[in-house]
Amino acid sequence: MKCQKCDKKATMHITDLVGSKPVELHLCAEHAQEYLAQTENGMSPVGGNMASALAAQMAQQMAFSKVSDEFSKSDQETCPVCGLTFFEFRANSRLGCPEDYQTFRKQLTPLLMNIHGECRHTGKRPSCFGEEDARKLTALIGYRREMSEAIETESYEKAGMLRDKIRKLESEAGIE
Repeated sequence: MKCQKCDKKATMHITDLVGSKPVELHLCAEHAQEYLAQTENGMSPVGGNMASALAAQMAQQMAFSKVSDEFSKSDQETCPVCGLTFFEFRANSRLGCPEDYQTFRKQLTPLLMNIHGECRHTGKRPSCFGEEDARKLTALIGYRREMSEAIETESYEKAGMLRDKIRKLESEAGIE
């Protein structure tokens, strides 16, 4: 993560409340010292004067309804494979299957950029886990979900067929 005031590495990450909205600051050591010196002197390094603070507060309240509508739409988005909603992901911070990265790509990209400074994995990955394994895992998750639904609706023949597909895929993938 880089400093927001220069391009040095950010060593301090501060969340400051401006009005009722949190503002995240990522600062290098030098700019962090300046920030702390300003807060000790009673000045608001983020805010400014009272008029600008009031104007910012009004703009936030006007934009709040638009943002809440966007959140509710994205919260209802559902993965077609595992059935996870984005709201459930936000609640427990865990994705359900590999397909979730594609389904929630629009919402995950800024989150990953904020956390890692990148939205693409550049490290190592297990040599035993490739593209084909990911497809099999995705299919397994989908079959298990379909089987649960078939059992709930008492479609036992369909559930039996899905169970056989699951066992076949598990044996091919080496999953027990």
